[in-house]
Amino acid sequence: MAALVIAQAGQSFGQTTPAPAFEAASIKPSKVEPGGSSGITTRKGGISARNVTLKRCIRGAYDVQESQIVGPKWAGEDRYDIDAKAAGPSGDSELMAMLQSLLAERFGLAFHRETRELPGYALVVGKSGLKAKRSQPDGDSRSISSRVAIDAQACSMRRLAQKLSEVIHAPVADLTGVPGEFDFQLKWTPEDMQARPPSDGNKPGSALADLANGPSVFTALQEQLGLKLEPRKVPTEVLVIDRAEKASEN
Repeated sequence: MAALVIAQAGQSFGQTTPAPAFEAASIKPSKVEPGGSSGITTRKGGISARNVTLKRCIRGAYDVQESQIVGPKWAGEDRYDIDAKAAGPSGDSELMAMLQSLLAERFGLAFHRETRELPGYALVVGKSGLKAKRSQPDGDSRSISSRVAIDAQACSMRRLAQKLSEVIHAPVADLTGVPGEFDFQLKWTPEDMQARPPSDGNKPGSALADLANGPSVFTALQEQLGLKLEPRKVPTEVLVIDRAEKASEN
């Protein structure tokens, strides 16, 4: 039986050092319209999250894909805006450890892990080679996603795999073997918007018509970034939520 994990970073039996925590944090229900963009932006002194679910926060804090998180329905539906400030300059790994503490404190998060074999995809470099631009050293990390695009700065291939997992609703494993971080914009047309019949809103030449005629995420990935998604079964570590509560506004 997998051991129960209380989502408080840095705590273990007999340890007296307190878990890293933000100096101040605000969590409020998001007012962004359904389907709006969402994401977490980190800076040296804190994080800013917009229109994010608890699952999205867990994804960032524990470096897992949302398809690997099993929990109550609301954890993937209720959306929040979060602003959290550290006591001093902090890197991404420190900020994510602080986010772990915040999730334990404000959402009462507890979970355990187990491994399952799940149908998914491998992210690999295509024949044309990687087309993404490498990031400048020490740049801020940002990855904002919507139904039709991913706008990323200082994004690793592993993080891109996580983002793609959310788009196609299946596990994606980073098998590119490419280290480092990249800046890019990936744009595609969701399946439910492709080949849409003409209407007043999507006449030829209109923005909606251009979008409806755009590439799928699989095609866009190859054309714009030189990457491919290959279908295969992926041994996947799953994070199972044992306890979580909706955060109250503050």
